[in-house]
Amino acid sequence: MSFAAPQIPSPLYAARPSLAFDRDFLVRHAGWPLAAFVLATVILIPLRGDLWLADHLYAWEGHRWSLQQGFVTQDLIHVMGKRLSTLGWYCVALLLIASGSFPRLKAWRRPLFFLLLATALSTAAVGTLKLWTDMDCPWDLARYGGSRPFIDLFTARPVLLPRASCFPAGHASAGYAWVALYFFFLATLPRLRWAGLGIGLAIGLLFGFAQQLRGAHFLSHDLWTLAICWAISLLLYACLLVPGRTAVARSRSALSSPGLLSRGEP
Repeated sequence: MSFAAPQIPSPLYAARPSLAFDRDFLVRHAGWPLAAFVLATVILIPLRGDLWLADHLYAWEGHRWSLQQGFVTQDLIHVMGKRLSTLGWYCVALLLIASGSFPRLKAWRRPLFFLLLATALSTAAVGTLKLWTDMDCPWDLARYGGSRPFIDLFTARPVLLPRASCFPAGHASAGYAWVALYFFFLATLPRLRWAGLGIGLAIGLLFGFAQQLRGAHFLSHDLWTLAICWAISLLLYACLLVPGRTAVARSRSALSSPGLLSRGEP
């Protein structure tokens, strides 16, 4: 006599057609984000939304960047926040190393490698781009108590001005880099993907807004940082975590296979 074991629901990306890596996926994860990014960039830079917001923050702080050296904005969020983000990266690195020794973690090796690489490349790309764009921080501008004229992203910088490195937002990248958690969970535990995205966005928004309150960045600096982090994560997802190719996906797929689950003892 034999009996069929109950079917185990598979949380696999590969088993969910609505999340397949196809045209619809690219529209949702590349097309719509790109359209929103372009629209927001137009509002913030050519239409001067950046200056409007910074003007209000500067006036609210008493026409000076009174929170530039504040305990919460400087010590807690800027310094400690970045250290915690770095600590999180090292924790992922340790898990990746451990996956080579512990069989239960072996299936997670590729997703962990993706997460480690995506966060590292995102922060590195933003840091490198800052050296090329040559843009000032708000606190350097005469408009906000500094000494330099405002030169936007799409205007050639006069050669007599000192070099600057405030665009995109480097500190915010320590938060927005973790939007990679969305793709990490999409390839392993899809039900958690929105929680992963929320974590990355929340940390990035916190870091970015604190820097705006300090006069270190305009909102567009954070927007471009988020776009860079998202683009890198999406590209690496396509290269490393294509649906159904990760060990986690294969192992869970094997568990949910009707052929395996229907076997019973006589």
